[in-house]
Amino acid sequence: MDTMRERFASTVSRLLDDDPRLAVVLAEIGMANFTDAQRAHPDRVINVGIREQLLVGVGGGLALTGMRPILHTFASFLVERPFEQLKLDFGHQGTGGVLVSAAGSYDWPAGGFTHMSPGDIALLDTLDGWTVHVPGHPDEAEALLRHAAAADDDPVYVRLSAHTNAAPRALAPGRFLTVREGRGGVVIAVGPMLDSVLTAVEGLDVTVLYATTVRPFDERALRAAVHTNARADVVLVEPYLAGTSTAAVNDALPDLPHRVLGLGIGRRELRRYGGIEEHLAGQGLDPGSLRQRVSGFLGR
Repeated sequence: MDTMRERFASTVSRLLDDDPRLAVVLAEIGMANFTDAQRAHPDRVINVGIREQLLVGVGGGLALTGMRPILHTFASFLVERPFEQLKLDFGHQGTGGVLVSAAGSYDWPAGGFTHMSPGDIALLDTLDGWTVHVPGHPDEAEALLRHAAAADDDPVYVRLSAHTNAAPRALAPGRFLTVREGRGGVVIAVGPMLDSVLTAVEGLDVTVLYATTVRPFDERALRAAVHTNARADVVLVEPYLAGTSTAAVNDALPDLPHRVLGLGIGRRELRRYGGIEEHLAGQGLDPGSLRQRVSGFLGR
């Protein structure tokens, strides 16, 4: 199976052939995967070098001309480092584009904290109007990328990861998928956390919702799931900063007494990196730890 980043490169290279409105802007990272596309479309595959603020500025400028820019680099360099440019060159100017990140919270632990961005979506939440996709499989990444590229002028963030689920799910962009139903609470598994969540809740009487689009937050699906449960207890399992979407859950249930547990990456800076599985275990996001945390919360 190819990775999400490999699928991103092959999908977008084909989209460039079909849609003259699209342009890809890179900051060195990922350029090797676009060699053929740059040869075919030298004016629409742009490498600005290791200049992430310029990456976003060029993308914003292209958007002002009516093009649909697709920007790509590691999440820490795409969202955190050039955040002012995102705020001004897209938000303030009222333009749109597609930001496609890699590395995420823990994809390359040996790279250190400079290459981790557990707070990327929380940071984007301070801006207005962004759609955020978090696929859990390369097939889902392709579907969401195609959907994002075809959007008119909306700002879209697609968070790719080396951490994936074993199989894709049929999804509708913007909607949560009900994977299983129960009566003892609702667990929302975001993107690549689904397999671990399903293993963790095996035998528990809970509803599991699968979220690959987290902004806008699918309030309707959550409310429907809560209304079929005996109790309004919600557990969020996100592959980024713990609690990033707890406010969204609260906003979806203003008229219902409820409890929320937000699980994800802790705020304490990691200085022991290991591999992805070790990182997940250290954050309490492996199936065994999740079962203890979820069952402990729902059993109170």
